[in-house]
Amino acid sequence: MNRQVLDIIVIGGGLAGLCNAIHLSKLGKKVLLIEKNEYPKHKVCGEYISNEVVPYLDFLEVNPFDFGAVRINKFQLSTTKSNIISAKLPLGGFGISRYTLDLALAEKAKENGVMILQDTVLDVTFLKDFFQVETKQNSIFTSKIAIGAFGKRSLLDVKMGRNFIQKKSPYLGVKIHVKGNFKEDLVALHNFKGGYCGVSKVENNAINLCYITNYATFKKYKNIADFQEQVVFKNRFLKEIFQNSEAIFEKPLSISQISFETKKPVENHVLMCGDSAGMIHPLCGNGMSMAIQSAQLASKLILNYFNGEIETRKELENQYIRQWNRKFGLRLKAGHFIAMLFRKDTIASVLLQILKKLPFLLPIIIKQTHGKPMKI
Repeated sequence: MNRQVLDIIVIGGGLAGLCNAIHLSKLGKKVLLIEKNEYPKHKVCGEYISNEVVPYLDFLEVNPFDFGAVRINKFQLSTTKSNIISAKLPLGGFGISRYTLDLALAEKAKENGVMILQDTVLDVTFLKDFFQVETKQNSIFTSKIAIGAFGKRSLLDVKMGRNFIQKKSPYLGVKIHVKGNFKEDLVALHNFKGGYCGVSKVENNAINLCYITNYATFKKYKNIADFQEQVVFKNRFLKEIFQNSEAIFEKPLSISQISFETKKPVENHVLMCGDSAGMIHPLCGNGMSMAIQSAQLASKLILNYFNGEIETRKELENQYIRQWNRKFGLRLKAGHFIAMLFRKDTIASVLLQILKKLPFLLPIIIKQTHGKPMKI
């Protein structure tokens, strides 16, 4: 049995986990990151990121445009009845696949001296001011700080007895990359009955199509192809994109039991980051940005704890909870509200008509789910 003592253990190697690992190792901390999958790997994800995170990525010394990221500054929204509206994105953003971005971040983490272990965490216990992390490969690691960045839902959520995991999660996500005609500078959100689909370009001229739907709606159909034909293609814009493009993936990726229930940013003394701390509705298109920003929040406070500016673990946890809620609380509420409006066809159609008459309102609504450029 292998035993090691670290400054920080990061559980989960997605955007939040990797950014934490890079930030903390950059400032001299001994970091272990444990991720169950190997890099690179495609994930069900919208793959659009707001430019608000660019200053922080610069600080981490990872430039997404070095890896083919596509600049995006226009937004398009359609209802289930294929009524459409367009707007300029207040901050703009970029498109890049998780396959490429996660790999770039992992390479930077290794360059910084982060130990990346491909393994599955089975349990995390906190005793006498230290964490003990047990993995499937029968390793036990000890650290002063543990960061939970293990995504939307995990067996660890069950192990920790987190409240949200007890509730049914009715959503299913599906993603595919295709080749076809789609404007490079545009991100679109097209609604269909029971869900919505994000469309944007990523590197290598690929188009990312990622949609989320209610599982109760989906299970009425034989398979993904049948569901798309019978439901998704009722939106004429989606029908045109899907039918006039060629699949790059052998088959679509899918993920079930997606939960938008409220989560706690700290659980059993573990600081939660990214989707482990809370998820914004994909309709708002800003989950990747939030994951990256949560890493900066956690890393700064952890470094203050190590250097004595934050004197106790309780103060560290309370500060993280306060800052997380201040930064993301209103965004999450706005995301829930906006998604609720677009689930109701009549309200969505009326809202779109209002936005067409008063187009200046759309950028204001977008700002409710996006922040300002991050300060370093």
